[in-house]
Amino acid sequence: MSRGFESDQTAAAPVPAETVYDFNLLVSRSRGGYRRARGEIRTILRALGDQQPTVSRTLVRGLIGVKTRLAPRDVVRELRALHATNPLIVQYTCKWWPVDAWGSSDVDAMKDAIGRLRDRIEPTETWRMTLEKRGYPHHHQLELVRILAEPIAAKVDLVHPDRILRVDILGPHAGMSVLAPDDIFSAARLPR
Repeated sequence: MSRGFESDQTAAAPVPAETVYDFNLLVSRSRGGYRRARGEIRTILRALGDQQPTVSRTLVRGLIGVKTRLAPRDVVRELRALHATNPLIVQYTCKWWPVDAWGSSDVDAMKDAIGRLRDRIEPTETWRMTLEKRGYPHHHQLELVRILAEPIAAKVDLVHPDRILRVDILGPHAGMSVLAPDDIFSAARLPR
């Protein structure tokens, strides 16, 4: 291991599975470099006005949980503007997205949570589901998408949806969001 880089096996202990998540942002990072990614997140959030964000490991390597007092969608929008003027502001993180609700990764609990979020997708809007499951061997991904999509009656558009129902399963936890495509910041995404 080269000097200055932190492996996921060093420093902070992993987050216990029984921890209840209340993060309102998830941030993916490149392999290794948790400390640098954590510092980058804190620096960006301080620049945007949150002097004491909570930035923590999750059960999933490469994914950082963030609790900020700022509106998460505003953070993504303002980060995009900062990145447009200074692309080097983002070097250790890859993708940022808001999380609207956390719950158990039990299928019935996820369906209930989606039922509560479905009103955020208007009947005239199109939508798609993005499902990321990590540390969750219980169902095949396509089967899970079919089950979780049942409560939503709007038309599906996999290419250019108005809304994205994002489900992030992290072992026993499930974070869910209804997002507009611009509610997700990706450092790899080229400007339109």
